[in-house]
Amino acid sequence: MNAYSQQDSTRDSVDIAIIGSGFAGLCMAIKLKEAGQHDFFIAEQADTLGGTWRDNHYPGCACDVQSHVYSFSFAPNPDWTRQFAPQAEIRAYLEQCAQRYELASYLRFGMGLDQAVFDDAQQRWNLRFSNGRQVSARVLVSGMGGLSRPALPDIPGLDSFKGKRFHSQQWDHDYSLKGKRVAVIGTGASAIQFVPQIAPHVAHLDLFQRTPPWIMPKRDRPISRFERWTFKYLPFTQRLVRGAFYLALESRVVGFALHPKLMKVVQKIAVGHLHKQVTRPSLRKTLTPDYTIGCKRILISNDYYPALSRSNVQVVTYNVVRIEADGVITADGIKHPADCLIFGTGFQATDPLPRGCIIGRHGVDIMDTWRDGAHAYLGTTVPGYPNLFLIVGPNTGLGHNSMILMIEAQVTYILDALQQMQRQRIDTIDVKPAVESAYNLNLQEKLKRTIWSTGGCQSWYLDPRTGKNTTLWPGSTWRFKQVTRHFSLKDYVVSTAPATADSRPVSHPNTTAEGSLS
Repeated sequence: MNAYSQQDSTRDSVDIAIIGSGFAGLCMAIKLKEAGQHDFFIAEQADTLGGTWRDNHYPGCACDVQSHVYSFSFAPNPDWTRQFAPQAEIRAYLEQCAQRYELASYLRFGMGLDQAVFDDAQQRWNLRFSNGRQVSARVLVSGMGGLSRPALPDIPGLDSFKGKRFHSQQWDHDYSLKGKRVAVIGTGASAIQFVPQIAPHVAHLDLFQRTPPWIMPKRDRPISRFERWTFKYLPFTQRLVRGAFYLALESRVVGFALHPKLMKVVQKIAVGHLHKQVTRPSLRKTLTPDYTIGCKRILISNDYYPALSRSNVQVVTYNVVRIEADGVITADGIKHPADCLIFGTGFQATDPLPRGCIIGRHGVDIMDTWRDGAHAYLGTTVPGYPNLFLIVGPNTGLGHNSMILMIEAQVTYILDALQQMQRQRIDTIDVKPAVESAYNLNLQEKLKRTIWSTGGCQSWYLDPRTGKNTTLWPGSTWRFKQVTRHFSLKDYVVSTAPATADSRPVSHPNTTAEGSLS
């Protein structure tokens, strides 16, 4: 293995640099090894692998997709203990995958990416990491994900708060909430899981709700020892279970993206769940959304509504106007005393990368390229950023099925690109602007007809600057797998030698938007 080769006295060199060691980064690494490519490394900013399933460890953290589907198709896990895996089991699964596929020698911990700059002359990426190391890479694969940067609300007086405060992603397990007055701001997917866990232990909990979510029953249960034995020794049984879950989840795309009016039927189930679990009419009214189900992320829980019905829990619907040293002030003028502030306010999904992180041709920051909203061809490549591949890039998110399916499809596409580049001795590829633009125009037109655009709400799926949905894929995972099955060189400008005054990149003929959604 040639994990590092010395390019000069100050900069190391590698063929492929993978950023991030979550599902995306590990999948890419596993498939590179299987293809016989070994000149790569996985840069991870933390001291252990796991990505979002390492960083999110708040009480009650678990997946909202069934365990058998939320795992690599090529690495089934017969040992899941629950239908919906808790965080610790998912993290352990990722560690087991790293061991099984012998990735230890490729992992570089404590190497957060500070900046990646494309060198036009050398046609390589110059990478600078948090540990001071500088590396030159021919190919850069980002597995940093879209839900990795916490979103903190801009509330006046926040810094004046004298108590404990943290985002759910940065949960402080050393701080005891027992007997404390706790203020939880946000009612998203994280809060739905941790509020029921902490409510029985706190003296009082104020939950500040801006918009109530739709919540469906969680069909969770333990997986018996007999079932696990069967999955281990009769693997086809687990494949059948995975297939059944996949089809059930995939069928939901009909309501989300094809015929949004069908979501009214689903909404009746959610309404029934709310009425069954919340008997107090005033609280029931407070927790009833005013938009069609599916417009925002649908959440699943059996214990959230009962937690909010507790005598020591209050749902506050007035806007938070400021924070004081010992409490939260709402628009009605009431002060809510607090010893601890917990933010369940989600992530910066529409701005997945910090400014200055990725700099493409001619010194252009990718955040300037995305000033009107993030975009990419097949969620993977962006014009002006040669040999850069984004896994879980713009418009690859799902509202109906497992993200692992999308990750595997993107890895297939990237691997095909790298193999074609190797066979044809191509140094760089850069998606044609016309191809990427046509693809995204088509995609945005389809998104206009989905529940995310017609359901009557504002969600984190939408870019606040433009209102465009820059996060979700408006179709089936099967369709995405089809359009990413093969890498088409005709969609790219290719270069077979470092660009000089006499050597310009070669444009492959027949520009088309292959990979359109139609």
